[in-house]
Amino acid sequence: MKDQAPPETRGVIEADGLRIPKHPDITVGGRRRALRTGTYELKETTAVKRIVRRSDVVLELGGGIGYMSTVLTKLCGAKHVHTFEANPSLLSYMADFHRENGVQDRITVHNALLAARKGKSRTFYIRKNFLGSSLDPDTGSYVDTADVDVLGLNATLRKIKPTILVCDIEGAEAELFPAGDFSGLRAAIIELHPQWIGQSGVQGVFDAMHRAGLTYFHRGSEGKVVVFRRDF
Repeated sequence: MKDQAPPETRGVIEADGLRIPKHPDITVGGRRRALRTGTYELKETTAVKRIVRRSDVVLELGGGIGYMSTVLTKLCGAKHVHTFEANPSLLSYMADFHRENGVQDRITVHNALLAARKGKSRTFYIRKNFLGSSLDPDTGSYVDTADVDVLGLNATLRKIKPTILVCDIEGAEAELFPAGDFSGLRAAIIELHPQWIGQSGVQGVFDAMHRAGLTYFHRGSEGKVVVFRRDF
């Protein structure tokens, strides 16, 4: 049951079929409780479990701590996941997460940003709370910086040939999606951030999906997590 936390052993949180490495800065507070009770990223997890098949190649934008890429491979059985994460300070933990669950051979981690076109590297500002890390130097004090490669979205789509897109990047969907050719996708699971992108940004995401031949799928969507499918 979701309200009963499973045991934690050998530096690992065991929850919802996953083995989550403990970390003094990551598996703490409310995040730790959510991980232990299987409620972390619950809406997105529910959506990918409904949509993703074993034959799928997934492009994940916003890899975070490696939770969703592990769900996609270990619980959904995706053939391969390409996950893009700009924050280099998360890469070591992501690798531990993947190894702990035996899925490292089916996940490729890219420490890069995607944009409408390939460009010069961008400065990424790393903050103690990884959720506050961003490209913006003015949203709080930071502990380090890193230069992150900027790759072209459509060139990446052509190279990877994903059948599924999973995206959770605060505010970036409004800038990125209008430039994308997503016609090769079978489905997309996107967490919208209307508080950042506004009505026009939300409309732009829907328009981009419709141009690709994907239709809003209400049974897989919940709240800000929206699903688009080519087939019903």
